[in-house]
Amino acid sequence: MSAVVSCLWNCSYHTMCGRTACTLAPVEVSKASRYRNRAGLYRRPQWREGDSDKYRPSYNKSPQSFSPVLLSLKHFNKDAPVDECVLAAMRWGLIPAWFRENDPNKMQYSTSNCRSESILEKKSYKDPLLKGQRCVVLADGFYEWKRTEKEKQPFFIYFPQSKSEGSEGSHSLDVHSQLSDKSLLEQLEEEKSEWKGWRLLTIAGLFDSWTPPAGGETLYTYTIITVPATPGLQSIHDRMPAVLNGEEEVRRWLDYGEVRSLDALKLLQPKDVLTFHPVSSLVNNSRNNSAECVQPVDLGSKKKIQAPGSSKVMMSWLQSASPAKEKKPEASIKRKAPEEEEKGGGLPHRWFSNKDQIKKPALFKLKEKIRLLQKTESDCGKN
Repeated sequence: MSAVVSCLWNCSYHTMCGRTACTLAPVEVSKASRYRNRAGLYRRPQWREGDSDKYRPSYNKSPQSFSPVLLSLKHFNKDAPVDECVLAAMRWGLIPAWFRENDPNKMQYSTSNCRSESILEKKSYKDPLLKGQRCVVLADGFYEWKRTEKEKQPFFIYFPQSKSEGSEGSHSLDVHSQLSDKSLLEQLEEEKSEWKGWRLLTIAGLFDSWTPPAGGETLYTYTIITVPATPGLQSIHDRMPAVLNGEEEVRRWLDYGEVRSLDALKLLQPKDVLTFHPVSSLVNNSRNNSAECVQPVDLGSKKKIQAPGSSKVMMSWLQSASPAKEKKPEASIKRKAPEEEEKGGGLPHRWFSNKDQIKKPALFKLKEKIRLLQKTESDCGKN
């Protein structure tokens, strides 16, 4: 037992990524998680039966909450192709299959993160890895705290967004491939449904299934794999999630039939592909779940970035861009009209990616927008 305790302690000692945001509704998560199979055909994953009800969109997810996870359907259906994927709602914080308590909350050590360097040294993670139990954790982004002399400053970290995000290679059909007419039509149909909204962060993870020794429902849980931070993020924290950048990396990480464990581990490298901005300390409390959690703040004033309220032009812009207009994710989500679902329903898509807004939420971009609006109003006054 002492070896097990030591294992769990070492696994939890160097944690970092302990808070995420995932604000898309279940149907939008499915659209945003489109993947390519071995044949290069696009597929949109469906939710595992009953799991879409377990997932709750949130601006402030912490360990023990349920998050959307992409994985091979073969883990649930042995007759399914290994490259066919499914969405599942799994609890954050891996409970090993060998855990002998009847209550998972009695797990004494954190397993929300797993260091890539020691993944083969820890039984909690080595067993799932060697069994091919690899998954991709989906999120709008994650929070990290930078230590300062007086306090910790939170940052929201995510993939850079653009109008064309996710469209690269979406029409590069291989005319030389031996596809039947039906397969070609299927691929064209899938491409029509290309997701235009927020590009979800794709993080390498491991999962395990645990059943209470006394019997009961099987619980699926996961851990986020971490790697040393890139130079661009080291000023915030010395660790970062193992990000999978692009469809091919996601495919290789999930395809445990084609890509063996040791080869898959080579995908776990620091990648300088993320951007970030400071946010309010409101996110420090996991009970706070509102759009303000991800809204950029001015570190000088620690206030939300906004224009003077006296300007009608600015107010019009801010009203179209403000996350205050966003509906807070709730435990019960009403189904949206089809046209709303196509646009994407999470805060990050609407607030950061609106066509009338900035493409990147960097602080200087916001200030430049405000300056231009002030100049426009001033010129209008002169005329």
